[in-house]
Amino acid sequence: MNRHAEPMAVIGAGSWGTALAILLAREGRLTQLWSRDAAQRDAMRSARRNMRYLPDAAFPESLRVAADLGEALQGARDALIAVPSHAFRATLEGIRPYLAPHTRIAWATKGFEIASGLLPHQVVREVLGATPGAVLSGPTFAKEVGAGLPTAMTVASPDEHFAKELALELSGPSFRAYIQTDIMGVEVGGAVKNVIAIGSGIADGMGYGANTRVALITRGLAEMMRLGVKLGAQRETFMGLAGLGDLVLTCTDDQSRNRRFGMALGRGESPAQAQSTIHHVVEGVSAARAVHQVAERLGVDMPICREIYGIMYENKPARAAVQALMGREVRSETE
Repeated sequence: MNRHAEPMAVIGAGSWGTALAILLAREGRLTQLWSRDAAQRDAMRSARRNMRYLPDAAFPESLRVAADLGEALQGARDALIAVPSHAFRATLEGIRPYLAPHTRIAWATKGFEIASGLLPHQVVREVLGATPGAVLSGPTFAKEVGAGLPTAMTVASPDEHFAKELALELSGPSFRAYIQTDIMGVEVGGAVKNVIAIGSGIADGMGYGANTRVALITRGLAEMMRLGVKLGAQRETFMGLAGLGDLVLTCTDDQSRNRRFGMALGRGESPAQAQSTIHHVVEGVSAARAVHQVAERLGVDMPICREIYGIMYENKPARAAVQALMGREVRSETE
């Protein structure tokens, strides 16, 4: 059977959901894109593009805007969720009545759930049970994917067959997907990197140089690994696209909302002021709190994440946070 015969539902029409829907449709897959905002659905259907989040990327012919969740999921073999982490559980609960027994779930959501400390694959298990699931993660900016620029990312699932099928659906002349079975490691990478990116932005906003930025990235990677291994992830996962790759991208390019948010903090703006200048969700804001809570509960030493949490939630001056990090006792780099 033609692998493009069965439609794909993409739930969430922010920049990343829209880019993924365009990517799938560009490869010939009938794709139904759904937004919770009725006015946005009408606007996308009329303009054949998402003027709010990705105005430069026209919709391929095989991309349709669904009128409601039932229409989006009707006949879908796979449903791909692309919503912020705070909306993930509610979105799963919303689509549950429309899922067919054979529907497989994938998601591009990153971050711990604040209330529970669970990662997305654990939330899926709680809400939907043993449904086959996969996460899409890696160093990707939606605007570049929408523009068809060469990109690579990771598809991770304990079900290697599902991961491979989804990777094949996504892959094309300008997009390459790699497969992984370590879903825990891939999701920890996606959760922690946004926090470190805020730290990188803070350092740059304060006028520190490239030495500081690279130190933050390298030691941030060590913290990411420490937490991941504690949760049962494989250390080598963090040297791949969803670990080091995504971390470097988010910490070094101004397309990153988290980095721009951090730069505003480093220039002396309050978190509320910094947030108001970025008209999209900054995932690192909630991630800083969630990662701090999980690390505290598990007894994992994450000094950079702890100081970023202090700046954002305890009114700690950024310079005091830097001094605290620089004044830590000498230790082995590999600890």
